[in-house]
Amino acid sequence: MSLASHQERLMTVIRGPHLSEKAHFAAEKNQVVLKVRTDATKKEIKQAVELLFEVQVDNVQVVNVNGKNKRFQQTKGRRNDWKKAYVRLAEGSSLEEFFGGE
Repeated sequence: MSLASHQERLMTVIRGPHLSEKAHFAAEKNQVVLKVRTDATKKEIKQAVELLFEVQVDNVQVVNVNGKNKRFQQTKGRRNDWKKAYVRLAEGSSLEEFFGGE
């Protein structure tokens, strides 16, 4: 894979922030919770965060979230599976200006 296509892929790895109560508590420990592509690896997630936000990343933990089974009257369906990443930032690094912190 060429450098240009690799950087283009890195730009699509992060889907967006995951906002929840647990993510808020993680932010106090210098972590950020992100929705990422289901085929993204820890290494790609780390490279994408460092490329897009210009911060240093200590480590990445990944969780595969299964979609829920839902029903509306007689119609059954299923939500999509997705992946989220807990990204621990290095000391002195912060993403508050991107995600609306104080």
